Amino acid sequence: MKKVTAVFDIGKTNKKFFLFDKNFNEVYTEYTSFKEIEDEDGHPTENLGELRTWVKEVFDKFLKSDTYDVKAINFSTYGASFVHIDEQGNPLTPLYNYTKPLDGKVVDAFFEKYGPREEFLKNTGCTELSMLNSGLQLFWLKYEKPEVFKKIKYSLHLPQYLSFLFTGIPVSEYTSIGCHTALWDYSKKDYHSWVYSEGIDKILPSIVSTETSINMNYDGHRVKAGVGIHDSSAALLPYVRSINKKFVLVSTGTWSIVFNPYFETSIEEQSYDKDTLNYMRINGRPVRATRLFLGNEYKVQVAYLSKHFGVDDDYHMKVKFDYDTYYEIVEDFKHCFKWESIEGENMPEQTYMPYTEFEHAYHQLMVELVLIQIKCIKDALGGNNFARIYVDGGFSNNDIYIKLLCHYFRDKKLSTTDASLGSALGAAISISDNKLNSKFLKKNYALKKHVPFIVKA
Repeated sequence: MKKVTAVFDIGKTNKKFFLFDKNFNEVYTEYTSFKEIEDEDGHPTENLGELRTWVKEVFDKFLKSDTYDVKAINFSTYGASFVHIDEQGNPLTPLYNYTKPLDGKVVDAFFEKYGPREEFLKNTGCTELSMLNSGLQLFWLKYEKPEVFKKIKYSLHLPQYLSFLFTGIPVSEYTSIGCHTALWDYSKKDYHSWVYSEGIDKILPSIVSTETSINMNYDGHRVKAGVGIHDSSAALLPYVRSINKKFVLVSTGTWSIVFNPYFETSIEEQSYDKDTLNYMRINGRPVRATRLFLGNEYKVQVAYLSKHFGVDDDYHMKVKFDYDTYYEIVEDFKHCFKWESIEGENMPEQTYMPYTEFEHAYHQLMVELVLIQIKCIKDALGGNNFARIYVDGGFSNNDIYIKLLCHYFRDKKLSTTDASLGSALGAAISISDNKLNSKFLKKNYALKKHVPFIVKA
């Protein structure tokens, strides 16, 4: 029987189960998804009961397998989500969706007690994101649903709740606490004073290292169970563990998030920016992160260009970088696009399209988006001058995006990776004793190095 580590990787849409061998090779994958249900206010939310049943059934099935010997299990999930349990370990509320808006009166009341607003957000590494600041959910429950709040024995972040289902041991860990929850004071390296003032600390279990594992006897099997990890921090971990030089990671998709795991400027010295967040590494050290709604804006603008030029919706995927087209654009550069979901300097009041060919307009779009991406990367660097940039996610396969980034960061080494297993693999690594070496990314992540294009005289 092949010895494996099992990982549940729970996204908002897709729920995935992986088995990894001792060398972190994927040997089995299973996917599912559930229809959302509604909370008491009619807002869509995770079907926690169905998720709980699926997780148990899948794990039980593989414990009885004749092919695999499951030696360990861990959990990676999206963040900013709490499961509030009673004395018996039963959930007291729906798993409130982080997209659920908080009543403005509750938010105002919070900042009236614990403001100034901007200073608070800076110290907690947050932007004001309503329920996405999941700590405010606890404040909301205390004052808006006091009868429920009184019954809470523990409030568990979602990764730790899944671990609790197997171990029965409630814990907290750094990566979940540190993902824009408004719970953690990065200047004090402790829960923010408001957590203690409101007595919230009494329902938050003891903090343990993300690398903690619990040896359990599960249905007659000895299994090592991890305590769970926030998915963004999990996706960053394989890079941190295998690269011995400082770097930033540009993780692209609907959001483009730039992670700087080596940021050394204290919170007090930083200026507040609504698109700059802090996360935490598994050891509690801060990760500076900047965000850009890149994939969303790209989708909006490509749909506009496809309609404007009368081409197929997927035509943009065939367009490759052309130096002469790029040179024509930058020789007498003007901003042409009015953004729908991001902010940019020198943005016109409405989109102006001086081109007769889709390819030229598409190059213009990519130049303008990359210029904003560059600012995002520089903000994440925060004055640090690291020599390495890694890009993963959807835009790592966009020829124009990569060539432009490479060109504008000619002084740095830029590489792309295929991190489709990202957060799941990070969860497996976090509870493993195996050391990663510099060849790990090349073997497991299809590491590809890029060089700047030659500028013609």
